[in-house]
Amino acid sequence: MTITIYHNPNCGTSRNTLAIIRQSGEEPDVIEYLKNPPSRERLVELIAAMGMTPRELLREKGTPYADLNLGDPKWTDDEIVDFMLAHPILINRPIVVTPLGTMLARPSEAVLDILPNPNTGPFTKEDGEVVIDAEGKRVV
Repeated sequence: MTITIYHNPNCGTSRNTLAIIRQSGEEPDVIEYLKNPPSRERLVELIAAMGMTPRELLREKGTPYADLNLGDPKWTDDEIVDFMLAHPILINRPIVVTPLGTMLARPSEAVLDILPNPNTGPFTKEDGEVVIDAEGKRVV
């Protein structure tokens, strides 16, 4: 079974998501999308699989979003995709693909919904937030 994560190792949410996947017993294909961005075709496929629009996948924080005036509704979906391809940091992360679905795993524990073996046991995020308790139940 193949699980793929489009990952940014500098992002805490992405690191936590990767840790949850590994704790579930899977070793995913890790694509550092800033170094190896998806093709236009693949990015469009991912967006469609998540049921999102390109604009919904845009990341604002720590990106050239404001400098490029991407909040302006004049930009078409195709143009937004072009911006993401030119500046991969604009692609929000982590995107996870499993046989059960594709999602933007924000918050990181959302990935449990598409993992084949979500019974990972207790899990605490890097910042100390408990997301799965000692009984294996998600903390809401």
